Amino acid sequence: MGKKRVIQKSGDTTGQQKSTATKARGAVPYAIAHIQATYNNTKISITDDKGGLVAWSSAGALGFSGAKKATPFAAARVVEALVEKTKKMQFERMNIRVSGVGSGRDSAIRALANHGFPIASIKDVTPVPHNGPRPKKVRRV
Repeated sequence: MGKKRVIQKSGDTTGQQKSTATKARGAVPYAIAHIQATYNNTKISITDDKGGLVAWSSAGALGFSGAKKATPFAAARVVEALVEKTKKMQFERMNIRVSGVGSGRDSAIRALANHGFPIASIKDVTPVPHNGPRPKKVRRV
């Protein structure tokens, strides 16, 4: 069977706390809000200038299901959830990058502006095909 290991605890560690999962973030001067509005969902993530994720939320994570995830109301609730997550951070300036063709894109931008985020620019980064796939061959009967 082999030898059994006996692990001995060395000292009392009640006064020490390990907080490797949570990172204390102060003021983020420059932030980018990435809004992805698809036909099925609305996702918003806020990153710092280096691309590190600060906070994110989506309509599906808030409990919306089915076709309700892509509504403008759900996009406004996603912004409210982000406001709760980023209360302590003071953004000096925020750029917005919108991707997708869903119905939540306009209401998400309006909700960000109404909650007091300092919006510097809005950019549409929806990918557009330049040529596209090859068309179907002609049907012969």
